Amino acid sequence: MATGINIQAAWAGASGCRSCGIRQMALFADLQEADFALIHVPIDELRLPAGAPLYHLGDQGSALFTLRSGMIKLVQSLPDGAQRIVRLRRPGDTLGLEVLLSLPYEHDAVAVQDAVLCRLPLEVVTRLQRETPRLHTQLMRRWHQAVREADEWLTGLSTGNARCRVARLLLHLAETGGSDEISDLFTREDLGAILGITTETASRTIAEFRRSALLETLGRNHFRCNLPALRQVADQV
Repeated sequence: MATGINIQAAWAGASGCRSCGIRQMALFADLQEADFALIHVPIDELRLPAGAPLYHLGDQGSALFTLRSGMIKLVQSLPDGAQRIVRLRRPGDTLGLEVLLSLPYEHDAVAVQDAVLCRLPLEVVTRLQRETPRLHTQLMRRWHQAVREADEWLTGLSTGNARCRVARLLLHLAETGGSDEISDLFTREDLGAILGITTETASRTIAEFRRSALLETLGRNHFRCNLPALRQVADQV
């Protein structure tokens, strides 16, 4: 579901953007009031339920997106028909940067949890990029962040045995969340698609971690991580 937000109203705070909890993390964080005067196209607020697609691989996009809450997975299909989750997007992240190069979307983007996003029309972003150095700098940071995370994903979550990979993913989720607790852990199918292991292996490994007290169950799909022990497993060759 989409709701239009007039950008001048957003700056004034009528839409709640001024008090947004991820304001300093978002793409427009560095913009000033004079920059917003350049914008004449509304920004949409999108609400996606868990499991709903944001866009599909190959779609010719006309917008970027900033994730305000929830989580989005970026999925690619392999030649054998299997799917691989190649990155996770969290609040403050920007999705769809490839449309700035007039390229179609390079992944299927699907909500892992109920998500709220801001849809930023391409014409808005390209105009600001051209006329506002602050936004250009932000975009370069986003590109660099995407490349760095792709490298970390490849080296950390695609190498080593299943125990190492699961431990590294749990550490990644805990550390990016700023806590030793994880809520809404992925389905075993998603774990397999992230780590390149079978669903059965993912299930066995999570069960083993729970028996060995590397994971403590706090509630339905809510866990506490034994971070020191997980780091030991993650560092094993």
